[in-house]
Amino acid sequence: MRTFTLALLLALPLAACGEGAGNNTAEHEAPAAGDYERGPHNGRMLRDGDFAIEVTVFEDGVPPEYRLFAYRGDKPVAPAQVQAGITIRRLDGEVTTFAFRPEEDYLRGQATLVEPHSFDVAVTVNEGGRRHAWKFPSYEGRTTIAPAAARAANIETAVAGPAEIGETLEIVGRVELDPSASADVGAKFPGRVVSVHRNVGDRVGVGTLLARVESSNSLQTYPVTAPIAGVVTQRSTNVGDVTGDDPVFVISDPSRTVATFPIFPRDIERIRPGQAVQIRGLEGERSQGSTIRDFLPLAEVQTQTVTARAGLPNPGDFWRPGMAVRGIVTVDRRTEPLAVRTEAIQQFRDFRVVFARVRDTYEVRMLQLGREGPEWTEVLGGLKPGTTYVTKNSYVIKADIEKSGASHDH
Repeated sequence: MRTFTLALLLALPLAACGEGAGNNTAEHEAPAAGDYERGPHNGRMLRDGDFAIEVTVFEDGVPPEYRLFAYRGDKPVAPAQVQAGITIRRLDGEVTTFAFRPEEDYLRGQATLVEPHSFDVAVTVNEGGRRHAWKFPSYEGRTTIAPAAARAANIETAVAGPAEIGETLEIVGRVELDPSASADVGAKFPGRVVSVHRNVGDRVGVGTLLARVESSNSLQTYPVTAPIAGVVTQRSTNVGDVTGDDPVFVISDPSRTVATFPIFPRDIERIRPGQAVQIRGLEGERSQGSTIRDFLPLAEVQTQTVTARAGLPNPGDFWRPGMAVRGIVTVDRRTEPLAVRTEAIQQFRDFRVVFARVRDTYEVRMLQLGREGPEWTEVLGGLKPGTTYVTKNSYVIKADIEKSGASHDH
């Protein structure tokens, strides 16, 4: 059998009072946080004279539940001789009362103790005609940050509620020039090249002089000019060459690129023209939104993939033809009744969590999650609608909680 302590952080004095005939309320100074007296089952010992109750939280193979052990003169008291109750008050004001019934050598709580185990606790016990009562704080995953400090840390919040969640699919492809972004430039008439004015890599505008050719028929020299603006990506001539039907230059506009993605048969039914896609490099943080524009008409024979294309405007020339890219395609959108920002979610112990804010206090909320998208994630449990929670820089809250030691004793 494995038992766990109910509280980790004890910040207020522990008040114990006995209400037998002639008894007065007794105030006792609490031990330092985490240093309270532990009982034989590793729980919190609450004493009133020679009577004591040990409060434990048991969760070995069962949902967390309270278990109480009673003692008089440090000798076990039969649970049938004790009536007990525990009331907890959470940060948001929610109050829950637990009833107990005898079982084996302990009193067993009749409800699950829901995470987080962070609340103010009131314990009442009746035994042998005497009433005992204690109050103490039991906090975990909680910290207080002043508004000025929160602003300095760029902590932002939002209210949990409905959101449209997109189901996504990741595809991998590469950057290519848009087919309409290149021009083959040839000589109008066969002849000898008498001068060349541009080289590979030179940027040119419409009408820029590329070369001069002396016509073999008229012996007149005429200019060869750029029909589009862009960059010279291929040069196939030098002075003295005789031109024919082949292009002497290729000019491409690097600002007009597309991302091409081979789509495997298993995904063809889910990806359609018009769907949103977020395009990212394999390294770095650069990201650009686009849509699936179209599909090439033929499948690749060996892999049976069909090529999808997405427009990729490239005014800064960041995307270079041949670069590998990832595409995050939104294949479905659905409005869910409760969701949080995906970037708000942190890992805390064995849970994925967000941090709720009540006034200047922040506290962990363990989540049961559903569909996850790049922007929003569905919440199935662990968070009430209308809760204010941290959306940006939630790692600051997590770090402050871990630094303070306000974690679970499991």
